Amino acid sequence: MPQAAGKPSFGRIALVGKLGSPEIVASLRELIAFLRQRRCEIFIEKETAEIIGERGLDYAAIGAAADLAVVIGGDGTLLAAARNLVRHRVPVVGVNQGRVGFMTDIGHRDMQAGIGAILEGSYTIEDRAVLDAEIIRGRESVLRTLALNEAVVGKGSQGRLIEFDLSLDGEFVYSLRADGVIVATPTGSTAYALSAQGPILHPAVPALALVPLAPHTLSARPVSVSDRSVIEISLKHALDARAHFDGLALADMQEGDRLVVKRSSDVVRFVHPPGYRYFATLREKLGWSEVLAKQE
Repeated sequence: MPQAAGKPSFGRIALVGKLGSPEIVASLRELIAFLRQRRCEIFIEKETAEIIGERGLDYAAIGAAADLAVVIGGDGTLLAAARNLVRHRVPVVGVNQGRVGFMTDIGHRDMQAGIGAILEGSYTIEDRAVLDAEIIRGRESVLRTLALNEAVVGKGSQGRLIEFDLSLDGEFVYSLRADGVIVATPTGSTAYALSAQGPILHPAVPALALVPLAPHTLSARPVSVSDRSVIEISLKHALDARAHFDGLALADMQEGDRLVVKRSSDVVRFVHPPGYRYFATLREKLGWSEVLAKQE
């Protein structure tokens, strides 16, 4: 569960923004002016800096210097920033200028108030699980990467079913013909896995969700497993298959390849503004109470 923070230590702020949006540019300029008034030291991510005509830093330099990263955009922008900063343990907070925004807690209209409250020490910090994922071909490691939301093995451009074996801690679970399978963290349980009818996992639950994609059998159902498990997906038959991670890293897979997924020792640290509540976010984003409200 989130823990109340003590004395604030966010004097050095990194800014990351979604590219290609005039609204993001305006928000970045507004936030820079606000932070300068607060006498914060500001670092701007390199590509973000280019869109506003400023000098920027790469993620390695930001990771070494910043106390907090403020991300302006949607969940995808926040995911990309979090993946780049996770090894540096720089906490992140999101200002939502995307669509749904499960992870970007602060609304655009509340940007100054939300960031101001955080700078004044009114915030909570929550650690979210991250996946370590590796594709192994024979004895060779083809790809190693991280995922905050999910690791996915799926069909490629030809659109034909793939066949794979799934094992848990070395124990065979099942063979399946399907469009693919998702391994989702609690954070990712409200992303791609949700659209595939997977379970919603509260962030405090130490679990991962295994969610088949369009399985060629009615008996295949999503399963929640311990996040201490090592999950192995072995590709048995596929004319075209791919793995992707948070929708960002992408790798072609061949028959015989194995995707090994486990919880990372690293975590992503989310900073939440005052008033943040997990289930309030779900109610808002998923419209849970809308039907009852209309009936009353």
